[in-house]
Amino acid sequence: MKTKLILNLLLIAFLGADLDMSAQDSTMLPRHPPKERIIDRMFTGGNLGAQFGTVTFIEISPLVGYRFTDKISAGIGATYQYYHYNDKIYNLETNVYGGRLFGRYLFTDYLFGHAEYEYLNLEAFDFQRRRVDVESVLVGGGYIQRISDRIGIVAMILFNLTETAYTPYTNPIIRVGVNFGI
Repeated sequence: MKTKLILNLLLIAFLGADLDMSAQDSTMLPRHPPKERIIDRMFTGGNLGAQFGTVTFIEISPLVGYRFTDKISAGIGATYQYYHYNDKIYNLETNVYGGRLFGRYLFTDYLFGHAEYEYLNLEAFDFQRRRVDVESVLVGGGYIQRISDRIGIVAMILFNLTETAYTPYTNPIIRVGVNFGI
């Protein structure tokens, strides 16, 4: 009985032990550290938005970026927006699409500055219904709430420095999205 108890205790101690053993032999160290792959410095993410009712609005804005250093990153993104307004008087439906180039600078692990150039093609409703190109320069900052080493929720406040009559949104622009690989 005593032998069985001792064996069980040794088994529990062995299973619970940290088995990370290594010797101090310099020949086991790699001569050159492994190179970081390009894909390890890339991140993806974007925004999804939806509103339903008298006004239906759906937005899909994916992005892909590259971290040049621990503080500087840049990337590209696409934008598609569907807008439908329907009441007793009006029935309006349109699509907005375009893309963006952006750059970010991390001031801390959580706070960053953001600048972007955005190009959108949208339908204008002035004297006639026609499609117009809208170019915008957006600047601002944001906050990253990291969920893990590679995933974070990103919230930004941006200001359009080149706002026109056709710009589809007004200042400030608030964006919330998720990035993977940050």
